[in-house]
Amino acid sequence: MTVSDRWLLPDGVEDILPPLAGRIESLRRDVMDTCQRWGYQLVIPPLIEYLESLFTGTGHDLELQTFKLTDQLTGRMMGVRADMTPQAARIDAHTLGQEGITRLCYAGHVLHTRPRHMLTGRTPIQAGCELFGSASESADMEVISLMLETLRVAGLPRIHLDLAHVAIYESLIGEADFDRDTEETIFDAMARKSVPELDELLGDCPEGSAGSRLRKLARVSGGPEALVEARKILSGASESLDAALDKLDRVANMLTRDFPEVSFGFDFCELRGYNYHTGLVFAAYVPGHGDSVAKGGRYDAIGSDFGRPRPATGFSLDIRALVSLGERTVKKNGAVWAPADQDPALEGAVSDLRKTETVIRALPEDEGCNPATRGCDRQLVKKDGEWVVQSLD
Repeated sequence: MTVSDRWLLPDGVEDILPPLAGRIESLRRDVMDTCQRWGYQLVIPPLIEYLESLFTGTGHDLELQTFKLTDQLTGRMMGVRADMTPQAARIDAHTLGQEGITRLCYAGHVLHTRPRHMLTGRTPIQAGCELFGSASESADMEVISLMLETLRVAGLPRIHLDLAHVAIYESLIGEADFDRDTEETIFDAMARKSVPELDELLGDCPEGSAGSRLRKLARVSGGPEALVEARKILSGASESLDAALDKLDRVANMLTRDFPEVSFGFDFCELRGYNYHTGLVFAAYVPGHGDSVAKGGRYDAIGSDFGRPRPATGFSLDIRALVSLGERTVKKNGAVWAPADQDPALEGAVSDLRKTETVIRALPEDEGCNPATRGCDRQLVKKDGEWVVQSLD
């Protein structure tokens, strides 16, 4: 390795420098403070775990996104977390084991083997909330409402919310009884919304069959009219599908009532990223940005793999992405410059100021330095035997 290569970082991995690092940290704190004001308790899961724990209840996509390594103490395979939601589910089911409702929030780096798309890196800063112990629509609405509140805190000007229900796809694909390879091919085509591929895969299915309904649903997305069209396609299919559509309708009505400024729609083939979800799912978008800025939904199955089945719903977002998309202004107070003077009175003045202010103490090498280049807008000067703060101007 040459000297010039030693500072290179892997593709998709970056240093976060001032002032961006300060903006990211400020938003992380505000998001976590918002979640805690809603009653969500902060947890800090470990960066690495055994693979069996990380992959419990999750899908194949998450396994492909996870870096794997061997534990030198036990010889077992470990993984660097690619998603913190399964960790929160483990904490609820096994570590905490509380009865009743549990609300948890978290924030930290995750690591992906490859970027999810061209707009992201491989080390997003994930933040999110998870609500365990309630299968009610009130719980779903609380999580969606909190997600929208965090996006407001991030300064996103306009938000569009897409609603879907994973159980619709799962019910139809189960009824169709395809072999496993065909199911995976259909799922992949659905996730990419490749209508031509679905026509080729499902075009021979009889009218009214589950396969035919899936093919038609792939073309349905949009506002309230999409829900009407989906009802026509799924009419007479099953009571469980009717229940899923009814739930989407009720949630949409509540959103219209509580968040009139947020536009919303339905996408019945939205499967990307919902590796372990089982019911209502949702994703938030902003104009001009192709990927979702936050997403989540219901995942009632994960806890059973940890020995404690619990209904659960939650959401997650990428703090780094929100900082680049939001119109949030971070108020930054300037610092106070203290000279390199050994006066004991100056030591006391600096100590008192640092209780509420940022104070940068000059070092011998700072002689002749302009304090403004160090972010200072004031300085400590000695007047009449006392150290006082005055403007640099």
